[in-house]
Amino acid sequence: MIEVAKQGFSLPKLDVRALPGPGTILRRELSNGIVVLARENFSSPSVVISGFLQAGSLGELRSRAGLAHITALALMRGTEERSFRRIFESIESIGAGLSVVAGTHSTIFQGKALAEDLSLLLELLADVLRNPVFPESQVERLKAEQLTALAIRDQNTGARAQLAFDELAYPNHPYCLPPAGYRDTVAEFTSADLRDFHRQRFGPQGMVIAVVGAVAVEEAAAAVANSLGNWRNPQQPSQPELPPIHQPSELLRRVVHLPGKSQCDIVLGTPGPSRFDDDYMAAALGNSILGRFGMYGRIGDAVRESAGLAYYAYSTLGGGPGPGPWQVIAGVNPVGVEQVIELIRVEIKRLVTQRVTKGELIDNQANFIGRLPLQLETNEGVAGALLHIERYALGMDYYHRYPEIVTSVTRDQVIQAARRFLDPDRLAITIAGSMDEGDKE
Repeated sequence: MIEVAKQGFSLPKLDVRALPGPGTILRRELSNGIVVLARENFSSPSVVISGFLQAGSLGELRSRAGLAHITALALMRGTEERSFRRIFESIESIGAGLSVVAGTHSTIFQGKALAEDLSLLLELLADVLRNPVFPESQVERLKAEQLTALAIRDQNTGARAQLAFDELAYPNHPYCLPPAGYRDTVAEFTSADLRDFHRQRFGPQGMVIAVVGAVAVEEAAAAVANSLGNWRNPQQPSQPELPPIHQPSELLRRVVHLPGKSQCDIVLGTPGPSRFDDDYMAAALGNSILGRFGMYGRIGDAVRESAGLAYYAYSTLGGGPGPGPWQVIAGVNPVGVEQVIELIRVEIKRLVTQRVTKGELIDNQANFIGRLPLQLETNEGVAGALLHIERYALGMDYYHRYPEIVTSVTRDQVIQAARRFLDPDRLAITIAGSMDEGDKE
């Protein structure tokens, strides 16, 4: 329950007893290294499983970009005991869902079923994670689907601007490569490549799985142990180390010319904090003020509402295991590109030279606190929260402490965090769309 004060600037007060905490979360590490997190919710008849393995695209060379991604997608295309058709018939027969995708740092899975079908859902998950066979016919079909998706991506102004930004802001760094790869790399992958990646990289070390729903926590942990507790891979490597990242030393600019497009997309920013960084929460509040809160914060007001120059304009903070980007994204008419870039730089300069107002900070703190119960109202939301606190070592009492963590951030901390990562004269700026010939990449 949330109580909101009625006078002046006020912050929501959460009943933390209703939030996940040490008394309601079971955490158990299996003998093979898998961490199981479980929380009961008997108000719903369903159960959700969600988790990750340390088998992402981190460490891929340019020539192999996309291998982790397509391997994850192919896991459910057939196993030693189940065909592609049988896997999906088993899932659909119980009205369940199961999916696996790969990102930069990990392969991520999620499933949902009635609580009575948890054991079957975990059995299917274990089978596709441990025993995929990557049938050649299915791999070729999947490659064709991915090549079509990549061809569409290559004509999308937003996607091309983001790809160019990653290359410009993260030169010679794993973050410069898209997890989905490129058409020339995906076209070359074979079933043997996928089998080799799976054999070398998939294993229980570093795996985390959350189970949330109408199942007792001890029962949930026992079900995971029964399906995955005997998984071993002695050759599983450690997660690759991230190399150092350097901020731009000047304004860097790249234009990707896509003929015939009526819109240009702009991506502008720098590498930001990781989720482990002590300044992350201050940066997150600063980012919300800059381009998220209300109608996309100061940037939305300056670029879209006041100047009327953008179809959309907002900022994002990508903090994860490594320093993801702190960036501004805008979709504009080609004639307004330069004016929009300057307006965004003005707002970044204001953020790093003037403290945010007391009202702005409290409004955004209230938003962070007030939306937390909404994020945790579903089993999926709670499962994601459990994975978050485990992945970033935040502590089982993190959500009980969350209001205090948010409200303890000061205006001085916001400006200090912004100054660490943002400089209006040292940014990576990329533009994709139908530009003048002189701007063509």
